Amino acid sequence: MRIYQLAVVRPSDLDAPESSRQPSLILASQTDLSSFSFFQRGPAGEFINFLTTMVAERAVVGKAMAVAKENHVAHLLRSSHNLCIVAVTDIEYPAMVARSLVGKINSEFGQQYSSWAVDDATTKDQLEFEPLKDYIDKYQDPNQADTIMKVQKELDDTKVVMHQTIESLLQRGENLSSLVDKSSELSAQSKTFYKTAKKTNVCCIVM
Repeated sequence: MRIYQLAVVRPSDLDAPESSRQPSLILASQTDLSSFSFFQRGPAGEFINFLTTMVAERAVVGKAMAVAKENHVAHLLRSSHNLCIVAVTDIEYPAMVARSLVGKINSEFGQQYSSWAVDDATTKDQLEFEPLKDYIDKYQDPNQADTIMKVQKELDDTKVVMHQTIESLLQRGENLSSLVDKSSELSAQSKTFYKTAKKTNVCCIVM
């Protein structure tokens, strides 16, 4: 069981005209790539960032969601049009723990930063949020989640979690491979990493 990334994202508004659309931005994040080889970590990290912003852009405001592809899941909560929390885990990680952690991060980040700070951010990881480091270390072992589960239980009981696949999340006419090819955020090495991993079905983040 593993958490690969915890991220706070300001998603782009895909309904806005492309000429005036603000690009998605990861405001704060922590990533654990220790399960990847040294040479895989660069492209794997880029690809996780790409997938994190891609699912955040397509999330439904006010809904907790779990978006799955094969052996990996993105657990997310888009609490407003300009804020989405994403936890990328393997499929074995307990969904209830991931969902509770996403809800906790959403609450604590909202207490620390105003919507103005979110809107004014211009660079990746600009808004320092120290709890992410503690959480990605502590909750690699979901048995450590007793406290967070109790704190979030009441909120979780009122949420309807939408379970989707990457394919169903994408808009009509979109597919993941074409989005990868078009992305300016991914290096050539990361695009090759995705295509090779998809072809060989190796253990990596191919959602």
